[in-house]
Amino acid sequence: MMIQPLRDNVIIEPKSPEEMTKSGIIIPDTADQKRPEQGTVVAVGPGKKMKDGSKVPLDVKKGDVVLFSKYGPTEIEVNGKEYLIAKEEDILAILE
Repeated sequence: MMIQPLRDNVIIEPKSPEEMTKSGIIIPDTADQKRPEQGTVVAVGPGKKMKDGSKVPLDVKKGDVVLFSKYGPTEIEVNGKEYLIAKEEDILAILE
């Protein structure tokens, strides 16, 4: 099943939390790991529809690595894989 976001929504595949620290200590899955704030855009909507009927295209595109607000996106699961749906305004930056 594929997902096509509507309006100014963006589907993001979040980066998985680091499983090891820099010193090589393994962090168990049961540990309180913070929610990811970076990910890769996998799909974008057609753009925000304005009152006059025109559409404003999104600044992000498929494949962009983005930084987003921690609790802005909504978590979803598709075919056993986790994704986030975010409004473009929840995306803070494109990482290069």
